[in-house]
Amino acid sequence: MRAARPYLIFIFGLLTLAVWFWPNRPQAGDVTMPDARFHSVSYAPFRAWQSPLTGTFPTGAEVAQDLKLIAKHADGIRTYSSLEGDYDIGALAKQAGLKVWVGIWLGSNPRDNAREMAAGIAQANAHPHTDTRVVVGNEVLLRRDLSAADLIKDIDYVRARVKQPVAYADVASFWFEFPQVAKHVDIVMIHLLPYWQNHPVNVNAAIARIGRTIARTEKLFPGKRISVGETGWPSRGRWRGDAAPSRINEAVFLRKFVSLAHRDHVDYNLIEAFDQNWKYHDEGIAGANWGIWNAARQPKFPLEGPVVEMPHWPLYAGTAILLSVALTIFGGAAGPLAIALAFGLGNALTYAGAITWHELYDYSLIICALVNIPAQAALAWFVIRRARGPARSTPAAHTILLARASLFGHAHLRDWAARRFDHLWFLFLFTTAIVQAFLVFDPRYRDAPFAIFAVPVIVAIWRLLARDLPAANDWRDWLPSAVIAVGAIASIVISGLLNTEFLIWNLLALILAAPNLIATLRPLSLRNEAHAAH
Repeated sequence: MRAARPYLIFIFGLLTLAVWFWPNRPQAGDVTMPDARFHSVSYAPFRAWQSPLTGTFPTGAEVAQDLKLIAKHADGIRTYSSLEGDYDIGALAKQAGLKVWVGIWLGSNPRDNAREMAAGIAQANAHPHTDTRVVVGNEVLLRRDLSAADLIKDIDYVRARVKQPVAYADVASFWFEFPQVAKHVDIVMIHLLPYWQNHPVNVNAAIARIGRTIARTEKLFPGKRISVGETGWPSRGRWRGDAAPSRINEAVFLRKFVSLAHRDHVDYNLIEAFDQNWKYHDEGIAGANWGIWNAARQPKFPLEGPVVEMPHWPLYAGTAILLSVALTIFGGAAGPLAIALAFGLGNALTYAGAITWHELYDYSLIICALVNIPAQAALAWFVIRRARGPARSTPAAHTILLARASLFGHAHLRDWAARRFDHLWFLFLFTTAIVQAFLVFDPRYRDAPFAIFAVPVIVAIWRLLARDLPAANDWRDWLPSAVIAVGAIASIVISGLLNTEFLIWNLLALILAAPNLIATLRPLSLRNEAHAAH
C-alpha cells in the first residue's frame, strides 16, 4: 500500500487545487458600468482598531489620505456626524476636490442633538461651496429615537439656518409611513439596502426592486428631488435568504446599480468607502464589510473586469497541500482512506486559518482564534494518529469529570493526555451544540460557523466511513449531538431552503452529530433485533 502513496498524494493534490480554484475562478467580467466615478460614498473615517464606541478617532492626516484616495473614484462623500473627530472635514474635502453631504446625527437625547445641529450648521456655513447639502438625521424614525413631529422640528431648525438644500435620510418604507416629513425637506433621501430588508433577495432581484422603489417614491412625492442616500452590498457575512454576501456579489451589485442610476438619472450615495470593523459589534460580520476598500485601504475588487472571490487562493491551496503531505508522512497515513483524511484535514485547517485571519475585528475574536485554531490542529493530529489502527473510545462522563477536576485544581495536563482525542472531540461537540442553539434563538447577525468547526466536520466524516464510533454509555454521550441535530433541523426551517449557505452548514452539523447518535442508537437496534428473533 505504501508504494501507491505517492500516486495518491498526487491525485489528492490535484483535487485540492480544483477545490480551491473552482469557487475562486474569475467571474463577472461581463458586468460593466458606464462610469467608474461614483456620485458620492459614505465616509466613516475609522481604520482597523479605531471605533466611535471606544472614542478612538483617526488623525486629520489619516482623513486627508482617505479623501485623496476617494477623490480618484468619487465626486463626494457623505458624513453622518458633525461632532466626531478633531479635524475640519469640509476643509480637507475641499483640498481633495470633493463635495460633502454634511451629516447631523440625531438620537433620543435632546442635548446631544442640539450640539450636533450647532456643529452641523457651523460646518455648512463655513464651507458653503464644498458642503452641497445637509442631512438632518439618519434613520431616526427606523430606530424610533424621535417622533415624526420632533424630527420635523429639528429639520426646520436647521433648514432655517443654512443655505444648502436640506435632506432627511431613512429606509424607503418609513418615508411611505411618514410622508408628512417630505414637506419639510428639499431632498427626500431613501435608503435601499436589499440585503437587510425583511424579505432579502439576490443581487439581480435586488436591482429590480430598487428600480421599482425609486419609481414609487417619485410618484408619491412629485416635484421633490429624490436621492438614494445609501445602497450597497456586503462582501462577507451570513446569507439572508438567497442574498449572499461575497466580493463578487458586491462588485456585481455596484456595477448594476450605477448602470441603473446612470440610465435613470438617479442621484445616489454608496455605502460605503471603507470597511468598518467596529460595526461587527452591532451588525455582525456583514456589517463590517460594506466598503469598496477594506479597512487597510486596499481595493476589494476592480471596478471593471473579472473579480476573484479569494485573490490569494493559490497561496491557500499550496498551504493546504503542504499541510496534507506533512500529515500524511508524519502521521503515518498509508491507505486511501487515511490519505484522504490527511488531505481533508489539511484543507480544513487552511480554510479555517484563511477565514479566521480576515475576521479578527477585536481582541475577543483574537482570543477565540488563539484557542480554536490550535485546538483544530491538535484534533487533526490526534485523529491522523488514531487512523493508524483501532482505538478505544472514552465516554463523555470521563471528560466532564476531568474538566470539573481541572477547574478546582485537582487535575493536570498530563491527566488529559491518555484519551486526548476523545476529550477534544467531546469539547468540540459541546461547543457546536452551544453555537447551534444561538443560530436557532439569535440568528440575525451570526454567520454559519464553517471555519470554527472545519476540522471536526472532517473528523466526523472519517468516523462514519471508518466506523470509529464514540462511546455510548449514558445521556452525556448523546445529548450534545442531539442538541446539534435538533438545532440543525430548526435552523433549516428558520433560514429557508433558499439560504444555500445555512442549508450546507446544517447538513454538515447533522454529519457532525451523527457518530454519537449512531453509537447511541445501535445498541437499541441490536436489542430490538434480538427481541424480534426470540
